[in-house]
Amino acid sequence: MSLTIERIDLHHVRIPLVAPFRTSFGTSYDRETFLLRVVTDAAEGWAECAAEPDPLYSEEWLGGCEAVLREQLVPRALALGKRLTATRVATALEPVKGNPMAKHVLETALLDAELRAHGLSFGQYLGAVRETVPAGVSVGIMDSLPELVDAVRDYLDQGYVRIKLKIEPGWDLEPVRLVRETFGDDVLLQVDANTAYTLADARHLARLDDFDLLLIEQPLPEDDLRGHAELARVVRTPICLDESIRSARDAATAIALGACSVINVKPARVGGYLEARRIHDVAHANGVPVWCGGMLETGIGRGPNLALAALPGFVLPGDTSASSRYYRQDLTAPFELVDGHVAVPTGPGIGVDLLPDVLAEVTVSSSTIPV
Repeated sequence: MSLTIERIDLHHVRIPLVAPFRTSFGTSYDRETFLLRVVTDAAEGWAECAAEPDPLYSEEWLGGCEAVLREQLVPRALALGKRLTATRVATALEPVKGNPMAKHVLETALLDAELRAHGLSFGQYLGAVRETVPAGVSVGIMDSLPELVDAVRDYLDQGYVRIKLKIEPGWDLEPVRLVRETFGDDVLLQVDANTAYTLADARHLARLDDFDLLLIEQPLPEDDLRGHAELARVVRTPICLDESIRSARDAATAIALGACSVINVKPARVGGYLEARRIHDVAHANGVPVWCGGMLETGIGRGPNLALAALPGFVLPGDTSASSRYYRQDLTAPFELVDGHVAVPTGPGIGVDLLPDVLAEVTVSSSTIPV
């Protein structure tokens, strides 16, 4: 089924987080983003932009994503006319260099509309093999060690099956040691550096080997595949790449170089769910485990992420936590943690629907992209 776009709306929203979330590149106090609504002749689709207000996680930022959507991506999609499908749009957007998060939000909204028109869920389309996925939780950098211990204890009490600690120089060995000693060797524990170190820190990072971690995520800059390969020869803990992986080609290269033995797949970072599935396929064929990361998504982004995380190669718990991890009130019916797992949506498309009253409450502004 091909679609024809009839209307495109952007809803800029700002949603308070339940607590500040600090990483090596900054602290978030709320979730500021935009939702893209694409109305077609067959169904409407929704997607959430994952970009941050400032270009700190990557070179993309919220304002830039909107600009490239308006000036480059939407016109290319409209040029397809009545031949519009999510797959064709992905191909049509390829000439535009970079901008994966902007491409992701348009492709996802169109895929949502296309699947709703067919009555298919994201899970069915992508190839999900599980009805629920194990949920990990990402724990930000805290003001004190006692605060960190209290936070980890609370998440374990809630039933999360894996703890990820954000680290940076000066907040690494002691926090990790304390969490491991406090909660024991049975806790699945990993760390995420968000590119905060250099290869000169290799011997320091090797001291993390004592704590039996699942992995060290993205310790070095995203463009330093050689450095990660060299680091992997120094540390015993598996190296996981996040920001370095933008495509299935990147994944294949990193695996061939020995730069990683685990990959964090974030659909927004790689341009959409079609490329995310290709990365899964490459990693799975090479025996490299993958897991699904997060970008503080609301239910609009969390739903399809859960579908992706139900593919066979996603064998490690991801950051697909319950809605309450970040929001007192989600934009959709909340995703809940049950026995350490979160259910994969089964409804058509992304499998969730917006709560209109909540959307109205958190909307800062709305606009339309001419079609």
